[in-house]
Amino acid sequence: MDFGNAAGVVDPGSVYPTHINMNQIVFIAILLVMGYLIARRFGQIAKTIHLAKPVQVTNSNERWRRVVLLAFGQKKMFEKPLVGIMHVFIYLGFVLINIEILEIVVDGVLGTHRIFAPFLGDFYTVIIDFFELLAAGVFLACVVFATRRLSHQIKRLDPTKQAELKGFPVLDAMLILVIEMILMTALYVMNAADPDRSFLISKYLKPLLPAGSLHIIEIGAWWIHIIGILLFALYVTYSKHLHIFFAFPAVYYSKLDSSAHMSDMPHVTNEVNIMLGKPGEPSNPDLKFGAQDIKDLTIKNALDAYSCTECGRCTEQCPANQTGKALSPRKIMMDTRDRMEELQKDPNSSNTLLGNYVSAEELRACTTCQACEEACPIQLSPLEIILALRRYQIMEQSDAPGAWNAMFANIETNQAPWKFDPSDRLNWTKS
Repeated sequence: MDFGNAAGVVDPGSVYPTHINMNQIVFIAILLVMGYLIARRFGQIAKTIHLAKPVQVTNSNERWRRVVLLAFGQKKMFEKPLVGIMHVFIYLGFVLINIEILEIVVDGVLGTHRIFAPFLGDFYTVIIDFFELLAAGVFLACVVFATRRLSHQIKRLDPTKQAELKGFPVLDAMLILVIEMILMTALYVMNAADPDRSFLISKYLKPLLPAGSLHIIEIGAWWIHIIGILLFALYVTYSKHLHIFFAFPAVYYSKLDSSAHMSDMPHVTNEVNIMLGKPGEPSNPDLKFGAQDIKDLTIKNALDAYSCTECGRCTEQCPANQTGKALSPRKIMMDTRDRMEELQKDPNSSNTLLGNYVSAEELRACTTCQACEEACPIQLSPLEIILALRRYQIMEQSDAPGAWNAMFANIETNQAPWKFDPSDRLNWTKS
């Protein structure tokens, strides 16, 4: 098949073109522009993440094992088997179909047509058949997921019942699904319009295409598919689907010990040691307890926020949320990400995460039960962010209910939450 006149590509029997044409120039220009925009966006995100405090990690072998099981293997997704299987279809399809995109990019740069086909022979057809099966799985899973969202039958995905999903979040979720279905359709049309080859699924579309226009149809589908992929890659960097990239480092930096173990505050221990006359580092007058904004959190917290898929499993399992409290762990993650996005646009913004995004009411509702961490498919931790903000709220702002302050005073003076003299410890058993 000769695309030389219509598409700026060559017959598959002639692997390399002899000159550069306008289509190649246009394609290379688009590729460079989109590559620059995507790289710049990732640079902005990385800069924002590094506003947070660095973290120290140990036991890298165990961390890589968790990456393989949770991020690559999606182990916890299969706690809901049907959803897990559909998600694997989309995940594998996204990863493996991109191998075909490599050929499309090479064809666009070199001005060739299916450049790998002459080298792979009949095995090339087997590979494309496999990709078409994956594409069918992706398309079907997208239809199911879109139907589930539009039906509003799942409370955690229903924007009418979950305030944080209203507006862009629900549009973002549907837009991603629609884009993926369009990309899979373009792939099938492109393969069906190839008059020299017949593939497993797209061959059933071939009779529906006008024989005299196959060249134009294949060219159009080729451009739609590759431009769609490039636009999709850029859009993802503004979407909740950043978890495609950031889930892996987020899992790597996740806690290895029990989720029930709350991280201590070494600087508090140091201050107590100084007060008791024990050895310690010099007291820091600028010391801040807890977190008020992004710079007070850790890089792990920032990665968690960018890795959140807004699936709502954490909020669904949160007992505070179930009893009508203001707290939604998913909203905590979304608020953290929104605050980081705000800092990208305005580094001098006077807003803070605590107060302008997350309220005192939300923080006080948390029971620290760890249900949100256990529910998350990749063990992100809204709880770590909640604790950091609440520590600032209590220790820096002295913003606590009266009953809490009374308890704190009793612990300080009586070494117990109750208002008994330390010598009357047995009275505690009667309270």
